[in-house]
Amino acid sequence: MSKTIITTSAAPAPIGPYNQAVQAGNPDKPGQSMLFISGQVCIDPATGNLKNKDIQEETHRVMHNLKAILQQAGMDFSDVVKTTIFITDMHRFAEINEVYGEYFEGSFPARETVQVSALPRFVNLEISMIAMK
Repeated sequence: MSKTIITTSAAPAPIGPYNQAVQAGNPDKPGQSMLFISGQVCIDPATGNLKNKDIQEETHRVMHNLKAILQQAGMDFSDVVKTTIFITDMHRFAEINEVYGEYFEGSFPARETVQVSALPRFVNLEISMIAMK
């Protein structure tokens, strides 16, 4: 089994000692490659600034960052099998869920959503993913 570090300038650089994603397995054989994407927040990779005017903008930016990493690994949202959503206010769940759902076109992965007391850079939302191809 091989392990490949996935990095793209189309998503924010890590703000700590981790990689954007790690691909394990054989990406050339269907069903034998898994992608583990580190939690993404609403950092705009072009500017390094937070895109958090409101919870919808924040969620879209997170999903765009995740999409860029998926694409770098030769995958898309249809390959996602599991997500974890961390939010700081469960009262915002419906608003986040509405935007999040737009990206999967009805093919939803398994998921849990957890309320936490704080997230890096004091954002409201962080999402990590596992994909398989």
